[in-house]
Amino acid sequence: MQVFQGITAVLFDLDGTLIDSAPDLGAAADQMRLDRGLSSLALECYRPMAGAGARGMLGVAFDLSTDDPAYESMREEFFCNYEKCMSQRTVMFDEVAELIRQIDQRQLLWGVVTNKSARFTVPLTQAMPLFATARAIVSGDTTPHAKPHPAPLLEAAQRLGVNPSQCLYVGDDERDVVAGNAAGMYTVAATYGYLGSQSDTQAWGAHAEINSPLALLQLLANA
Repeated sequence: MQVFQGITAVLFDLDGTLIDSAPDLGAAADQMRLDRGLSSLALECYRPMAGAGARGMLGVAFDLSTDDPAYESMREEFFCNYEKCMSQRTVMFDEVAELIRQIDQRQLLWGVVTNKSARFTVPLTQAMPLFATARAIVSGDTTPHAKPHPAPLLEAAQRLGVNPSQCLYVGDDERDVVAGNAAGMYTVAATYGYLGSQSDTQAWGAHAEINSPLALLQLLANA
């Protein structure tokens, strides 16, 4: 089993890694269908694409691609809907609260690096007690580049005052692993979130995989 040495900080992706926001993301897109007289879709239709945000939700709800002329206006409508409901159904994944408690107990620094824009990240994390001890929260628009560019992760390490090589980054998307590796961090693929059956996580290049949040502690045994 892989055990990481010299880790002083743990960084996490947000949606699909720490929190299950699929119900609220799906509801925001589904409301758009209802507003247009279309039938509602089940949450199970939206969940596999929740990690892709507006692009994923609009793709499910309307088979809409990002190069469609209507995409920008539809995305803003989706964002407005999501702002109204983003903390109604969103919950932590099982074991996450205990994972963070133990990370705090081990006196490790921790934070969040997400591609979600600050427009949503700030109010959502402020509304959830889980994030009270997070020392850095970096959104998709905090730096000029979003993941898979390493800039957001390097920003988080700087805010924590640690060398990137002392950081472990956990995420449920290939872009998380690509960004973490490019930043010179250890990377862990979280396979319990929104991954579809077609995801080949072993091809991502992560240093390790976990199938539950608490499994991360085994990788930090000597931290």
